[in-house]
Amino acid sequence: MIRVQDLTKEFTDLKRGPVAAVNRVSFEVKPGEIFGLLGPNGAGKTTCLRILSTVLKPTSGQALVAGYDVARFPEAVRANIGFMSGNTGIYDRMTACEMVEYYGRLYGIEENRLQDRIDEIFETLQMNEIRDVLGLKMSTGMKQKVSIARTIVHDPPVLIFDEPTSGLDVLVARAVLETVAQLRDAGKCIIYSTHIMREVEKLCDRVAIIHKGDILDTGTVEELVEKHDQPDIEEVFFKLIRSVDPTENTAQSGMKFIS
Repeated sequence: MIRVQDLTKEFTDLKRGPVAAVNRVSFEVKPGEIFGLLGPNGAGKTTCLRILSTVLKPTSGQALVAGYDVARFPEAVRANIGFMSGNTGIYDRMTACEMVEYYGRLYGIEENRLQDRIDEIFETLQMNEIRDVLGLKMSTGMKQKVSIARTIVHDPPVLIFDEPTSGLDVLVARAVLETVAQLRDAGKCIIYSTHIMREVEKLCDRVAIIHKGDILDTGTVEELVEKHDQPDIEEVFFKLIRSVDPTENTAQSGMKFIS
């Protein structure tokens, strides 16, 4: 469902010249699987996801989403993905229902089918009580539910979550994780970007540890722990980062070890 081969994205720095934010990254994600991108702030996670969602064009390499090349067929890719980040804005003067309906129309869903789809999503996400609540009056948890709802309204086979629990309290974050797991169980192909170790352990079927644009290793949490002879994924992460960058201070890089 997602196939990434030697994907590279370079930006120009006035002092250093070309800098690779993503450097020859390769991985695959299958339907019914959550693939985690684990790394500190600035590791290249968001750049990679922006390429997959057609916001950025790769410098080189290839990325296929639902069978479509992201550079050659961006419209087809966008029709087959849902993208959610932790800082997705909500319109203050629209209700929850109006926002989801608006996005459904943007995706070209027929009116008779759209209303049924909205009813289904609001029931699944337990959102009926906020159906007519304006964005201006929503709590953070309500806003996250609306963000998820509009991400999945067109029932895309591929979902991308870029640090969706960033800034959330523990109860709301737990609800988001449960929803992502339900989507995986429904057969969705999911990429989940995070720097929170606990989320990786609880949620991801496989994980790639990325640092300064390079993927250092890939596998299940159990495989990585065994391979690197460490007690948990946190220690695996430290070992891999320090093996390539002994001066890296992960405590100052945005890593979190509890949810």
